[in-house]
Parts: sequence; C-alpha cells; structure tokens
Amino acid sequence: MQRVNPKIFREEAGAREEKGQNARLSSFVGAMAIADLVKTTLGPNGMDKILQSQSDPKKVTVTNDGATILKSISPENAAAKILINTSKTQDSVIGDGTTSVAVLAGELLREAERLVDKKIHPQTILSGWRKAVKEARKALEAAAKDHKSDSEAFKADLLDIARTTISSKILSQHKEHFAKMSVDAVLRLKGSTDLEHIHIIKKKGGSLQDSYLDEGFILEKSFGIGQKKKLLNPKIIVANTPMDTDKIKIYGARVRVKSMEAVSDIENAEKKKMAKKVAQILEHKPDVFINRQLIYNYPEQLFTKAGVDTIEHADFVGVERLALVMGAEIASTFDGGQGSIKMGTCKSVEEFYIGEDKVVKFSGVAKGEACTVVMRGANQQILDEAERSLHDALCVLSQTVKFTKTVYGGGCSEMLMAEAVDKLARSTPGKESLAMEAFARALRQLPTIIADNGGHDSSDLIPKLRACHHKGESTMGLDMVNGKIGDMTDLKIVESFRCKSQVVISAHEAAEMILRVDEIITCAPRQRQGP
Repeated sequence: MQRVNPKIFREEAGAREEKGQNARLSSFVGAMAIADLVKTTLGPNGMDKILQSQSDPKKVTVTNDGATILKSISPENAAAKILINTSKTQDSVIGDGTTSVAVLAGELLREAERLVDKKIHPQTILSGWRKAVKEARKALEAAAKDHKSDSEAFKADLLDIARTTISSKILSQHKEHFAKMSVDAVLRLKGSTDLEHIHIIKKKGGSLQDSYLDEGFILEKSFGIGQKKKLLNPKIIVANTPMDTDKIKIYGARVRVKSMEAVSDIENAEKKKMAKKVAQILEHKPDVFINRQLIYNYPEQLFTKAGVDTIEHADFVGVERLALVMGAEIASTFDGGQGSIKMGTCKSVEEFYIGEDKVVKFSGVAKGEACTVVMRGANQQILDEAERSLHDALCVLSQTVKFTKTVYGGGCSEMLMAEAVDKLARSTPGKESLAMEAFARALRQLPTIIADNGGHDSSDLIPKLRACHHKGESTMGLDMVNGKIGDMTDLKIVESFRCKSQVVISAHEAAEMILRVDEIITCAPRQRQGP
C-alpha cells in the first residue's frame, strides 16, 4: 500500500516548504546573486555602486565597500542573508575583505552546484572542503612573513599593507598620503586595537589631498559668546545634564495665573534653580564646561561671568571620546562637593577654523594615543566614502600590529593556496578529490575577477600565473597597473595574514552552512486574534 505524504502546512495561512533539490537550488541562487552583486567592486579597479534610499530619496551613498552595499539591501532569500551576515562579521572583526568573503562563498557554492548535479552527496563535498581549507591555511601560513622583531621592516610592511588596502578605494589617487597618515595614527595606539582614540571629522571643501592628521582631539563645536578662545592647562568638566530650564517648559499641562507678575515669579524660581546648579558646578573650579545637552543664555552668562568657557550640544560620540582621552568621567549631578567629579585635563584648548567652520582643539591630552584625522572633500558622498576607506585601512593595520604576519596580495595568496589544494587533491582517492579541485577553482576565481574588473584578459593572465606557481615562483601575482604578471616582492603588494586567513575561513563556513540545507520552511505569520 502506497503511503500518502501528508501536508502539514496550510499554504493559505502563509506557511511554505521547499524540499530537496528545490530547496538547495533556491539557496544556491540567492547566495550566488549576492556574490554577483558585489563581484564588480573587487580589486584595485573595482567599480562603485550608488545606493539610493526608497524612504528618503535625498539620501544617496556612493561606495565600493562590500559590507556597506550588502547591509543596505534586505533580500527575502534566506541564504542571501547568511552571506550578508558573514560579510558584516568580516567588517566588524577585521575591517577589510568584506567583498572577498562574499565572492569566495558565492564561487564555492557555484562549484558545489555543479558537483551536486553530478550526484555527489553534499556531505562528501563538505568532507573534501574541510581538508582543502586546512591545506590552504597551512600553505598560507608557510608563505607568511613576520618582521615583528625588526621595527623598520615592520613599519615598511604596515605602509605596504596600507597602500594595498587603499588602492582599491576612492583614496587610491592619494594612497601615499593616506597610507602614511593611517600608519602614523595606528602606531600612536602603541599596540592597542581600540580605534576610539582615532577621531575622524569630515569638513566639506578643499580636496582629499588636503586631509591631515592632527595630534590631539578636535571637537566640531565653538566656545560661548564673549569667552576666551585659548586656555593653557585647563581643568575640564565633561557633562551630560540639562542646562535649559531657565524658562517655563511645562508640556501637556495648563498653568492658570491671574497676572503677568505670577508668570514672572515662576520664571524667577526657575532661574534660581538654574543659578544654584551653576553654583554647584563652579564649586569644582573648572576652566571649561562641556555639555552634551544645550546650555541656555542665562547659565552661559553665569559661566562667562565666572571666567569659565562653555561648549554646548557636543555630540555624544564626541563627548565619550573626549572624556576617554582626557581621563575624565561624564558627570550628570554636581551636588557632591569639590573632588566628587573626575575632571579631565590637557596642555591647551584652542578655538580655530577649518574651512568655514569653527572647531575646538584639545592638545596634549592625557591619553597620548589620541589623534584626529581631518577629512576634506568636495561633497558629503566623497567624504563618507573616504571615511569608510580610511576606517578599513585603520582596522587592518591595527589587527596587523597585533597579529604581525603578512602575505602577498594581487591574487598571489589565492593561487598559492589553490596550488596546495590541487596537490592534495591529486593524492586523495575518491570523490573527495573532486570537491578539493572545486575548492581550488573557487580560489582561482578571485584573481580572475580582479583581472576582469581591470579590463585585462583573465583567460591569458590566470593560466600564466598558474604556471608560475606550478614552477615554484610563489611570489608572482597580478600587476594591475601594467596588466601583466609581476613579482609581488618588487611591487610591494602586501596584505594582512589575519585578513586573508579569515576570508577563507568565513567564506568556507558560510558556504558549508548553505550547502547543508535540504529543506526551507517559511513560517506562517502569527494570526491576529479576534475580539
């Protein structure tokens, strides 16, 4: 008797299920579509994407950063979301390689689809892939260089990594300038990976070449009216407290008075409360009072009369960073008496102009690691993309200071790993060897895409590069400036070992997760209960 497969989901309720080949195909197609979306942004000649918000048509982003592109889209396909989350993780942990991880995962799944069509079971493919990843990482680690003990050689490595990272960004035309700037900023951190000490401010006007690194902390605010514009060795209170109650602000309530004198009495009572608060702050004898919230005219007058400079409405990220680098704590109450608040200090505070805007510079702060990068550019889109590019470089450099190994870029490392995996596949019997060969082909797709994006003939360059690596010339890679094969040692195209290694690990794990799927269940939305 034939068993009838019962339907356990009511389709009219909104639940669906896809099984077997259909589910796997749906996953593959979604993930490959995401990889194809960012594929053209890969490499030094990658193209940019314009992202336009539907909810706010005025909001336009121009970028070639994989993570920025992917987190701006919201696909329905579940496998696509897995790839997007992998790219986001790469961005938050390493900072660079966000496009590479999505593209490599997509290529692995493209190869897996062909193997599944040949009736090779997904678990066999995964078993081969795991051995391939182990061999690829082993080959990458063997080829890695480490100049940790030689400070001059290590700084040269950092500059090469910065140039390589920046060469695929909008800053590529000024990569020497920005590479030196980002290395100087990271070396100030003295081995820390905490980028909070590096403050980036963006000012429209000028060109990208006019950007510079300033030792100290710059806040995009100005002092109050009639206050001193420069102070030496000031004591600074950083606060987040309301200083805007010297006028009546009673929302959602009605106040009935018989005369205007009564209104004046209420205002005077509010002023007295504010004057008392200002007096409590002045008891701590600060020279500068910086507040996250507004400071109204009356308290500002009281501060000015007492000879205390004020900065109001400082952005919260700026206030937090300022407190961090000056060794202060953000205060909200002041009634504990003198010494109850931890104030910050620095050598000097000065107001000056960047372009048309006033800013306040804090020099000689307690945390010597602190510095500010002032970005200049023609418009907001250029400044935003320049900030993303510089942030990627800073992230990679800070990770390299901690994990000091470096490898060669320009497709060299991928070809090296592919060669090692191919060698393993030739000595592995059974169907697993087919999975290993597929893994090697996916790795070779990265330099192929880089060559194609530069307008070069990848079908000519990649076989030549493969032949070089087969002969043992393991430092050869793509010279994208001249469109030929070149030695990465001479071209100084260097990448972080941690970044490259993490790309392979993350891409493999994401592809493995998607390949293991044999059923997709779309859950029904929760039904609203009737009255």
